[in-house]
Amino acid sequence: MTGEDTTVVGRRAELSRLRGLVAPPHQESRVLLLVGDPGLGKTALLAEAARAARAAGMRVLATTGRESERDLAFAGLHQLLRPVLDRVAGLPSRQAEALRGAFGLSADPAPPDPLLTGIAVLTLLSGLSDERPLLVVVDDTQWLDRASLDALAFTARRLESERLVLLAGVRGPVPPAGFERDLPQLLLRPLSRADAGLLLDAQPCPPYGRLREQVLAQAAGNPLALIELARMIAADPDAAHRWTAEPLPLTGQLTAIMAAQYATLPPAARSALLLAAAADSPDLTTAIPGLSADALAPAEAVGLIRLDTPGPRFAHPLTRSAVYHAAAFAERAAAHRLVADALRDQPDRHAWHLAAAALEPDEELATLLEDSAAQAQRRGGAAAAARALERAAELSPADSDRARRLLAAADLALPAGQADWVRELAGRVLTLTADPELRIAARLDIGWSLLWSNRDADAIDTLLSVAAEAAPKSPAIAWQATWMAATVVHQTGLPEVCAKARAALDALDALDFGDGSEDWPAARADEYRLWIRACTDPFGERADIVPRLRRLTDGSHGPLFDPGTVGAAAWVLDETELAVRVLREALSRLRAPGVRGASGGVLSALEWAYVDSGRWDDALAAAREAGDIAAAYKMETVAGSADLTTAVVAALRGDHEQVAPLLARVRAAVDTSEYRGFAARIWQAAGLAALAQGDHVTAYAQFSQLFAADGTPLHHHFSYLAVADLAAAGARCERHLEARTLLERALALLKPAPGPRLEQLTARACGLLAEPDEAEAHFAAPLADPAGDAWPFERAQLQLDYGEWLRRRRRINDAKPVLATALETFRRLGAAPWTRRAESELRACGVPVQAPPAAPGALDGLTAQQREIVVLAGHGLTNGEIADRLFLSPRTVASHLYRSYPKLGIAGRRQLRALIDGQSTPQAGG
Repeated sequence: MTGEDTTVVGRRAELSRLRGLVAPPHQESRVLLLVGDPGLGKTALLAEAARAARAAGMRVLATTGRESERDLAFAGLHQLLRPVLDRVAGLPSRQAEALRGAFGLSADPAPPDPLLTGIAVLTLLSGLSDERPLLVVVDDTQWLDRASLDALAFTARRLESERLVLLAGVRGPVPPAGFERDLPQLLLRPLSRADAGLLLDAQPCPPYGRLREQVLAQAAGNPLALIELARMIAADPDAAHRWTAEPLPLTGQLTAIMAAQYATLPPAARSALLLAAAADSPDLTTAIPGLSADALAPAEAVGLIRLDTPGPRFAHPLTRSAVYHAAAFAERAAAHRLVADALRDQPDRHAWHLAAAALEPDEELATLLEDSAAQAQRRGGAAAAARALERAAELSPADSDRARRLLAAADLALPAGQADWVRELAGRVLTLTADPELRIAARLDIGWSLLWSNRDADAIDTLLSVAAEAAPKSPAIAWQATWMAATVVHQTGLPEVCAKARAALDALDALDFGDGSEDWPAARADEYRLWIRACTDPFGERADIVPRLRRLTDGSHGPLFDPGTVGAAAWVLDETELAVRVLREALSRLRAPGVRGASGGVLSALEWAYVDSGRWDDALAAAREAGDIAAAYKMETVAGSADLTTAVVAALRGDHEQVAPLLARVRAAVDTSEYRGFAARIWQAAGLAALAQGDHVTAYAQFSQLFAADGTPLHHHFSYLAVADLAAAGARCERHLEARTLLERALALLKPAPGPRLEQLTARACGLLAEPDEAEAHFAAPLADPAGDAWPFERAQLQLDYGEWLRRRRRINDAKPVLATALETFRRLGAAPWTRRAESELRACGVPVQAPPAAPGALDGLTAQQREIVVLAGHGLTNGEIADRLFLSPRTVASHLYRSYPKLGIAGRRQLRALIDGQSTPQAGG
């Protein structure tokens, strides 16, 4: 920029890109992050984009992150949506309630739900873009409060066909949380020397000669530095000599220049400018005595502040920081008290400004902040609530209150997904108190934080020590810690971790808890015991665990306390149909506002149970929902599991181009050296993709990663689920002996009776690798057991291999029905690569293979999301109702329907019901 002018110098490429984003026609959504160091012109570019957007007929909504408001939940989002708050009433009721609750506009707010709040923002912005193309501008994103940032990141990732452009500026080279992956970025670099010279020469009093060269060198292409250094030299030519003698970092130079300008102002102007810096809000100009346009006029004259309609605005965020820190603490405290007095009708801001003025402990002020935290928590701002409690703890006179508030802050930082902060808060509790209950609770939080920081070894030791110490007096905490440790076991698959968790369970079982207590009944311990035993030995103890599982879920003992845990145990134990039923029950409980975050783990188990049971469309729908939950609640492992599920279904259906990007995303998000369950699933998915493409050498190389040369599994559960595919790849790339030796060693490590699923997989593997005359016994035995039908794809693979063996033995009549049954299953599942193999085998038997009738598979050409939308629309739901249910915008729903009609061979919505009613959908719920 040039002085007070708004002309942007030296940013031709950047301006061209931004103007292109907002230029008509506005046909699709676009997102762009502007990243770069302070002073490079992000704000100027965003302002130019907004000007161009208005000229093109777009509506513009804007918000700016403020350092003073980063701990006020939804402050930034409220600023953005304030001009359109009247439209909230038109949202679906639960979305409207979520948004009103987030903004504190509801007398009786619904429980906080980040997912609902995010979809409410998406629906609102989508609706506005239907009326008129919309530009959303977010500046200084690094200071946006976390709740607002999460809602906007959620929205940015779900924009598709909306006539909406979202531009965000952030200081530094790193995007803000939630915007890190997959969104386009524009990195601002320093101006070239030629452009820097043009900008410098455009200043009201540009330096010349040696001073000009010195400014260009000192500024290093930073536009703000060029402007401020030129202004300083014009006022004080000797300043350049001081810079040479006492060089400062560029940001330090700019701050020093601005602080020096502040010091030269008249006392009234300094006081007014400090009030503006403390308030950090243009809206408060008329509410604070001494903060007037007349008082600020000298500051405007030297370029520190701009006075416009909304109120005073600092020329740059660095200016506010320089002014604020140039004042003594006593002056800053007095300013904050004046601001607080003007904000008595806004309890959160009132409390925070009083806190900024406090040096000594103050219980009354700590209580105010604790009340502010409770209000933030009710609105869904977990991170803001935790920060308020942390500051309340710092102001607490008594160590007991300080410890209590820090622990409460740590508990609130858990759902905020900030593991390092949880550990730091809980660690401070341990230094403050000897209270055994507070210490145990703090150590449990530390165990959680270690688990979610990929420090599994430290996590397991911490959790198990908590369990051992808590067991005699606090069984609830002991069982919870051991349950969490079992989760570590299942994620890592490490034998030594399994042994430690099992020893902890044995120690708990050795204690006599009787019938439990009111807050921890014995039946709940039974549910946790199932999970722990399933995780530590999923195959070896089925004979004892599965009958207990079935008794627990037969309804005779009343409703389950934690169906998510029981359903996940059923999935691990390969009680797949039972798992689906119980996990669906758990999910129905967890879709209510306020508890939806807990559904992430349930969905992770359910999506795999759906894959195993042949409900692949349901698996994709569950994975999509899990991805939404993960984005809203910052659950990397839930997101990774959802991507893995999608990759496996894509591989099985022959959608090869989808697999590699999904697996790469999982590897980037999850540390597979620690989370060996993810590593095993990745190798399995990559092997299936290679197998589907007929690349048996690559497939064998991928599957072989699941076992060490001595047969030790990479993961004690997931590795064994690939034994049959490993054998298939080995047989087809002529590595029979190597594969047979590896599998014999691996299977020798299992205890007898691992269950019908693994027995079926093992039999198929043995049949594929056996001598031809010995193969039939292996193939035929599991086919005689109807239990194997619970895993239809694996059953059909066995039938295909057996049918192929029969045909090659010239037993054509025996092969035909076996192959036909396999083909029917593959077609129903949409497993195209295996369908083609089965068709080829049948043709080799002399059976003419007809293409399946079009009607039953009319939805097959749709994506999983399009299929969901079409089915719901066929059942009479409106676009808004579908969007509300699937966490999409109504415009995205409409776009998917529009693209689906030609694929379905219909003209519009009225024909959907007949089409849906005519579908054969064995996956849909059963």
